[in-house]
Amino acid sequence: MKLSDIADVRNEIEIKGVTADSREVKQGFLFGSITDDAYIDDAIAKGAVAVIVGKDYGKEWPQVVMIKVDNPVKTYASAVARYFGTVPQHLAAITGTNGKTSIADFVRQILTMMGKNIASIGTLGVIKGDAQPIPLPNTTPNNVTLHKILHGLSEEGIDYAILEASSHGLHQGRLDGLEFEVAGFTNLTRDHLDYHQTFENYFKAKMILFEERLKSGGTAVLNADIDCYDEIVKICRARGHNIISCGYKGKDIKLLKATPKANGQVLDLEYFGESVQVEIPLAGVFQADNAMCALGIAGVLSGDRKKILPYLPKIKGAKGRLELVGEKNGAAIYIDYAHTPDALEQVLKALREHTQGKLKVLFGCGGNRDKGKRPQMGKIADDLADEVFVTDDNPRFEEADVIRDEIMAACSKGVNIKGRAAAIKTAMDGLQKGDVLVLAGKGHESGQYVKGEILPFSDHEEVRKNL
Repeated sequence: MKLSDIADVRNEIEIKGVTADSREVKQGFLFGSITDDAYIDDAIAKGAVAVIVGKDYGKEWPQVVMIKVDNPVKTYASAVARYFGTVPQHLAAITGTNGKTSIADFVRQILTMMGKNIASIGTLGVIKGDAQPIPLPNTTPNNVTLHKILHGLSEEGIDYAILEASSHGLHQGRLDGLEFEVAGFTNLTRDHLDYHQTFENYFKAKMILFEERLKSGGTAVLNADIDCYDEIVKICRARGHNIISCGYKGKDIKLLKATPKANGQVLDLEYFGESVQVEIPLAGVFQADNAMCALGIAGVLSGDRKKILPYLPKIKGAKGRLELVGEKNGAAIYIDYAHTPDALEQVLKALREHTQGKLKVLFGCGGNRDKGKRPQMGKIADDLADEVFVTDDNPRFEEADVIRDEIMAACSKGVNIKGRAAAIKTAMDGLQKGDVLVLAGKGHESGQYVKGEILPFSDHEEVRKNL
């Protein structure tokens, strides 16, 4: 492919690949969006023939084509998109603090049951139809990986794709070069402040999806019950987007009542002006929120919102998302990915309605991440659970003992247990009939991040060992 085909320059040099990682450069590559001399020097030494840099970049490398632009990140993203070419015809994205994985999975399940060829891309990996997941290193992959995946899906005849849009991915331009016809927003609570520094920056990163990536006149599916709803609506109106609002305050998909059952809940909805009742095999009002958002997105993608309702009772919870994984002594054991204060609160409130005995929770907090949420999560567990087991969850390069102590400072009823396997065994050994135990934080993950290593570990496997 010629350089002029992927960048706005008059140069017919042959381009054999694109990357923003100098370690991946090969002969004939375009190297993009990095202006550090050392990386550029390394890329050129490995065979880069063109480099995208900022407009004011002063140094010249005469042996390569220097593409100087106002916004090298966007220029690079555009080049990646043009290099890989076709993507599935219908693209959707979901952002927000919690619920992205469940919503993407629900949309994939619904459209698959309708006979559509769809894939989801996110925390669980790449899932085509009802096939097994193909793992990914990030919720939102980098530009090259993402476009390579999307192009491959298109070549396989997959017409629909729904992506989880993380705040990191949006801020770093990983979705640049893509245009979505529908985008959803779940909620906004404390998370990733170690990266974004302020809550305002975190919100702005999320809004990139609606300000830049959702095509003008596209559809935004929004949770009307959240504090920032009016602000998001204002942003969407300015771009000419259509809006589908969901929730107790929703106008289009309005939740009238959620009635808990032993194996799920019954939702009474006003669905685009029509009264309907639908049962979902999922516990918790937050899962009702997720289901409504999935309805909105799937309705736009499928083009027939009425036909999707019968499929909602057939959806299954995403792996590690309030997933019932076993019973012991008449007690239910759930696994959930909740690793933020809001997510933990929602899970405990949801499971309280299904608890006849004691509600028990086991959790920890990740190392080298936002320390402020540790006492917050400790207090939430202390307030909402009957028994609390504080243990380890990806300590990374911090001392696990210190992390647990910071949680325990706000959790008077907490039992501090070193080692997640030992904590799970202790929690399960004490279960009695009618109790509910939730193992929070790791969800689908199969490893513990400790001192630079990923040690094999699965909450699912530990539960199986102790049943």
